[in-house]
Amino acid sequence: MARLANAGQAIYMLIDIEMDCAMATRGRPRSFDRQDALRRAMNLFWEKGFEGTSMPDLTEAMGIASPSLYAAFGSKEALFHEAVELYQATVGTEIWQALEDEPTIAVAIAAFLMNTAKAYSQTATPRGCLIVLGARPAGEASHTACDDLKARRAENLARLRRRFERAVEESELPPDFDCMGAAAFYASLQHGMSIMARDGADAATLEGIAAGGLRTLAGPAF
Repeated sequence: MARLANAGQAIYMLIDIEMDCAMATRGRPRSFDRQDALRRAMNLFWEKGFEGTSMPDLTEAMGIASPSLYAAFGSKEALFHEAVELYQATVGTEIWQALEDEPTIAVAIAAFLMNTAKAYSQTATPRGCLIVLGARPAGEASHTACDDLKARRAENLARLRRRFERAVEESELPPDFDCMGAAAFYASLQHGMSIMARDGADAATLEGIAAGGLRTLAGPAF
């Protein structure tokens, strides 16, 4: 009888250990590459926009379950903000780098526009620009994703304005040159190229638009 009782205790102990292991396995967060998952989310937001991307879309694209997504990123909005940060740090950086690095305003704007045409017409990634197309413009009831992109577009406009102001300071452009007007024109041109690219315009078409923009800089309008 004693031997039988001991055997029963051993069985119960074994069952308890197996149950504890099973619960620990269920409770343990799934292991995944956070940066790779973030890049997948970035591409999805880039393709479908914030409003058009659902949580099931994200979990499928990222290869993780909802609890893991929330644990790693907090919310859809927070994930979007991180995705936009990754986009701005890694995609199309040559556009803005050339604007700063080229020695003359004409060459800087030419590089800005031609690099835009090349970046927006890539076939391996969604076409156009996430900063322009990532969320629908909204009014007073705008959400944080919209506000984020609006602020980033405003900063891009400011970067263009500062580059024209530098050209004025370096006597490339006259003192009364309308730096803000020129910056707004080229920002609008770039936004239009993004929409054209999303609608299927190829690199040659976008380069033609860029060439037209360069002729405007050389003409009497500015």
